[in-house]
Amino acid sequence: MQRSIDAALDELADEFELLGDWEERYRYVIELGKELAPLTQAEHSDANKVRGCASQVWLVTEPQPDGTIVFRGDSDAHIVSGLIAILMRLYSGRPAKDIAEFDAAAAMARLGLSEALSSQRSNGLKAMVARIQRDAGALA
Repeated sequence: MQRSIDAALDELADEFELLGDWEERYRYVIELGKELAPLTQAEHSDANKVRGCASQVWLVTEPQPDGTIVFRGDSDAHIVSGLIAILMRLYSGRPAKDIAEFDAAAAMARLGLSEALSSQRSNGLKAMVARIQRDAGALA
């Protein structure tokens, strides 16, 4: 049985809790981003580009035969790659319905990202979540 989005959020919140200040958390987010599987040159396409992000961001949405969706992503900014990695842990491999219904704003607030990110980064994060949820909604 697959873990739920809420279980993944609990795990991330626990990890963030272990890291004291935001400097440590930023370093951790950047490390998470370094673990992302690279996208191919073809996947760095205009169709996969996320609008509304200050950095370059690409998201690939892959519906699976079992009704789940796998997401993969990349960015030209280290911190944004880390934010993508967080979103992948929350959303990738989950059923479309669960993704579409998940309260991402509450999750980001719980992780402390809402107040820790600049308004530009926050808007980019919202744009990535909106794209993920729009794709999931279309497949639900």
